[in-house]
Amino acid sequence: MPAKVDRHPMPKQDPRERIRNFNEVALGYPADVAVGEAMRCIGCPKSPCVAGCPVEVDIPSFVKLIAEGKFVEAARKIKEKNSLPAICGRVCPQETQCEERCTLGKKGKPVAIGALERFAADYERASGTQAASEPAPASGAAGRVAVVGSGPAGLTCAADLAKMGYSVVLFESLHSTGGVLRYGIPEFRLPKAIVDEEVAYVKSLGVEVRVNTLVGRTVTVDELFRDGFDAIFLGTGAGLPHFLGIPGENLNGVYSANEFLTRSNLMKAYRFPEYDTPVWVGKRVVVVGAGNVAMDAARTALRLGAEKVSIVYRRSRAEMPARLEEIENAEEEGVELMLLTNPIRVLGDERGWVRGMECVRMELGEPDESGRRRPVPVPGSEFVIDIDTMISAVGTDPNPLLVRSVPGLKLGRHGNVIVNEETGETSVPGVFAGGDIVTGSATVIAAMGAGKIAARGIDRYIRAKRERSE
Repeated sequence: MPAKVDRHPMPKQDPRERIRNFNEVALGYPADVAVGEAMRCIGCPKSPCVAGCPVEVDIPSFVKLIAEGKFVEAARKIKEKNSLPAICGRVCPQETQCEERCTLGKKGKPVAIGALERFAADYERASGTQAASEPAPASGAAGRVAVVGSGPAGLTCAADLAKMGYSVVLFESLHSTGGVLRYGIPEFRLPKAIVDEEVAYVKSLGVEVRVNTLVGRTVTVDELFRDGFDAIFLGTGAGLPHFLGIPGENLNGVYSANEFLTRSNLMKAYRFPEYDTPVWVGKRVVVVGAGNVAMDAARTALRLGAEKVSIVYRRSRAEMPARLEEIENAEEEGVELMLLTNPIRVLGDERGWVRGMECVRMELGEPDESGRRRPVPVPGSEFVIDIDTMISAVGTDPNPLLVRSVPGLKLGRHGNVIVNEETGETSVPGVFAGGDIVTGSATVIAAMGAGKIAARGIDRYIRAKRERSE
């Protein structure tokens, strides 16, 4: 049976070549390989993979269409639920969601659902048939909704509402759309051209985009309501970086990963020397943290000229939160993993620049509230490593600029917005929220799922409000 065929690996750039460029690392399936991979699907009657998809894509149907060679139809099937398939196919952690539920994975390797999603989306775009699949723009008869933030949560919420018939205006504080998709993920993982194409699709649904508009300053939430919007969705992400709180973090040469990646992405450091971007990277770089953002920062530093890049993480490899694929890619490219190591002080020179980092060895104790074993310092194990750049990648919280400007908005202790998980509604009537502004730093697909939930909640809210007024 086809199910016995081994999973088809994703072709990738050679590590020796890719560390010298910002071109996409994963190269995508050719058509014959995509068909072969799709044919591995055994068509489970209960479709457990769908239950693992936060945006509810009909996975068996689109995979079957690929197996039949109906690639454009497969892309359109995905877009019935997911307006950003080329993005999800690249950055969604399928291995812990849809692929984790795949029946084949119980005794072997699951179907490469993410790679097939990417293939279908890329094929549709390359074939020039994308426009033909776009529905007519929304009439706006259902009502008007303002969506704040053009990241994955905002784009998904806006697209779903437009498909429901709402007039949607998407507000973005920066000059380009995409949020974390554009400024937080490196070009070699998610090309800006892909983000542009997916945003163009959302706009084709009738969504109006207004850039350079900082809601909370340029215009307030109350003013948006006075302008006639029936509901507002807040999807501005989590852009306030955490630091370690250790001595020396104010030295020159210390970045947050948020700043480092934003500078690289929005200021086009990845196209140096065409763009002479002011992002200074030393020869010896340490990135503190072990999530996907840490891997992105480390791999970006390599491409910007660092000679040695190390990941410093206080737990063991088993506890690293980054995707296995990203850890493997980083190691292939020469990133060193310094595990069970915790920074305690950043050392500077007489000019105020980073020259080293004092660390302590760690060992794992009993599990903490997260379920992971708590790291405990080993007495007398302090040591110093020579570095000239430190990048802190230990998480982010929502930026307080917007949320503090909304009277009555209930917040959590980290400044995150409190919502009804089933509807996305906040403590302020008519105001909804989703994505990292609610959860703190999480995945793209989780934010998209939250945007979808909020779109349904907004639809129910506006319908109920109209029924009460009639």
